[in-house]
Amino acid sequence: MSTVHQPDPKDRPARLTVGVVGAGRVGPALAASLQLAGHRPVAVSGVSDASRRRAALLLPDVPLVPPADVLQRADLVLLTVPDDALPGLVQGLAETGAVRPGQLLVHTSGRYGAKVLDPALRAGALPLALHPAMTFTGTPVDVQRLAGCSFGVTAPDELRLAAEALVIEMGGEPEWIAEENRPLYHAALALGANHLVTLVAQSLELLRTAGVAAPDRMLGPLLGAALDNALRSGDAALTGPVARGDAGTVAAHVAELRRHAPQTVGGYLAMARATADRALAHGLLKPELAEDLLGVLADGAEETDGTDGTDGAEGDAR
Repeated sequence: MSTVHQPDPKDRPARLTVGVVGAGRVGPALAASLQLAGHRPVAVSGVSDASRRRAALLLPDVPLVPPADVLQRADLVLLTVPDDALPGLVQGLAETGAVRPGQLLVHTSGRYGAKVLDPALRAGALPLALHPAMTFTGTPVDVQRLAGCSFGVTAPDELRLAAEALVIEMGGEPEWIAEENRPLYHAALALGANHLVTLVAQSLELLRTAGVAAPDRMLGPLLGAALDNALRSGDAALTGPVARGDAGTVAAHVAELRRHAPQTVGGYLAMARATADRALAHGLLKPELAEDLLGVLADGAEETDGTDGTDGAEGDAR
């Protein structure tokens, strides 16, 4: 029985040298993933001790150099800096002549599309926006999580295939996002992922306050099932006192939260109101039960706006 020889990824054609500008949690993980596909990381820039540790962990033996040197050494450069820093970085690199014609310049910001790279485009670079829809830890587990991860892809039409090919090489699934839809796309992800962490953390704290010894073990199966149901069924997966119209239960929740964790009341009321609106719109909350429920939520909001009984002048005192 003959065996089929599997070629080494490093033997594939068109392998690229890869550089990372900004060794946060994302850049080293993407570069390590590209390395698994046969590309060769050659340089990384990072300032903080944490970024240097991440680079050493995920990209051992890859030299730490200034950003301009990263661009000098790499065919493919990952710009993995915070959103607000990206436009200035691109402008600075272009103005100082660091950008080389034909160089693939990739940013990973969810907020921006390809146009933020226009200064580099005018210098001859090939601009790609590849945003992984994933939360990162800065550890090797991130590379594994990229398998099957969706990427929001935006690029000029002539570079679309190249952008999608890079995502596939990293184990991801490309999802084309129009330039004008990038802010909405990013807001949707932040609403789901970032706010989920806040909600879970608050729930863990409240359960501990209620005397639950292992709140993570209690919440894990519940939240896993809720997420699975929501992804499968959308609003039809809504359950709980708001969707049922149990105004008395919601009032009791607000009272207890105000007593034990007043900082959570505003978020609870906002999410309860949003849940009630969606439940009403989809016929899950009976209109005859909604009036009392919405009254409870309105009363709770008024108490919160009144800073729990203090008048405006006292609340504003410095």
